[in-house]
Amino acid sequence: MSRIASTPKPPYYAVIFTSVRTEGDNGYRAMADRMVELAAKQPGFLGLESAREEIGITVSYWSDLESIKQWRNDSEHLKAQQLGLEKWYASYKIRISKVEFDHVI
Repeated sequence: MSRIASTPKPPYYAVIFTSVRTEGDNGYRAMADRMVELAAKQPGFLGLESAREEIGITVSYWSDLESIKQWRNDSEHLKAQQLGLEKWYASYKIRISKVEFDHVI
């Protein structure tokens, strides 16, 4: 992903997923692409930004906390989360923040 997400005027929410991958792809790329495709169809989804080097950071933007909860509990997303625990991530952390200000240049 190589563009900055276009988000509405705050407030909105950011889910920050920071991870360290295990070795090899093991189906990761296909599942990651599917999760982006699926998230984009969810009510309340506003956009996504992602970068990966030694540490991967993906930030998804949401209109409200209920939309985040619904995405977290999506059945296909739950399967991907389980696979992440089993084979794709050596470690990860999820943070949820309320965006109260952004500045566009």
